[in-house]
Amino acid sequence: MRDLSTAAGKALLEREATISCAESCTGGLLSSLLTDVEGSSAYMQGAVVAYANEVKEKLLGVKHDTLEKYGAVSEETAREMARGAAKLMGTDIGVGITGIAGPGGGTEEKPVGRVYIAVAGPQGEQVRANDFCGDRDEVKLQAVSTALRMLVDYYTL
Repeated sequence: MRDLSTAAGKALLEREATISCAESCTGGLLSSLLTDVEGSSAYMQGAVVAYANEVKEKLLGVKHDTLEKYGAVSEETAREMARGAAKLMGTDIGVGITGIAGPGGGTEEKPVGRVYIAVAGPQGEQVRANDFCGDRDEVKLQAVSTALRMLVDYYTL
């Protein structure tokens, strides 16, 4: 995981890009790993752990209609979280992560392990739906690992 954090930091540094994160089910783990890298203050500006829908709306600008129509765990919400983080903190890149880490909370439509990850910035937006397996910690780790890979790949796709 540290190699991915370092690679993501290197990609951001090479482009002189800044990043902010909006995390729900990962509870700040992505932000923590990004800041574990020496020199991360050159690119990491801040993060919001937005567990409650009210926080997603008030701080990140996720539309109430989006939450009503698609739910907190959706591609649309992840996208708006990423955009909102970038806007709130004035960064080039925003990452939004929302999902169901478990062990409860899943439904047939949105099972435990369903996590949406969005990256938004000047190169456009990418959103990935994921269905991870394992316990709560494993889902969180897989989500963060995927987000870091998406960051590394962001400028090369």
